Amino acid sequence: MKIISARNHGYLDFLTVVIFLLAPTLLDLSQIPAMLAYGLAAVHLTVTLASDFSLGIFKMLAFTLHGWIERIVGPVLVAIPFILGFADEAVARNFYIAMGLIIIVAGLLTNYQEENR
Repeated sequence: MKIISARNHGYLDFLTVVIFLLAPTLLDLSQIPAMLAYGLAAVHLTVTLASDFSLGIFKMLAFTLHGWIERIVGPVLVAIPFILGFADEAVARNFYIAMGLIIIVAGLLTNYQEENR
């Protein structure tokens, strides 16, 4: 069941950018998790603005491709603390696992076909 519209997904995308930008300060993340959060904020904002849906500005990426990017990013975020060696930092590990799971769930609930022309 796809209960998240493309427009609402866009709002969630912008909220995700803000969360990634604030996390290093609010959670006192160490260097690698903090730099990764800032990088992910930039990438997430770029993908959102470049996507062809109501909240995209440049409309260079099909919204379905936007969905596939998030289908990859979600599981990678769950694994990244273990891959980059900060799994022993509970706050950073839990933040990335939670963000990955949220992105996975949002992706499963989003209607990526809605904006197709």
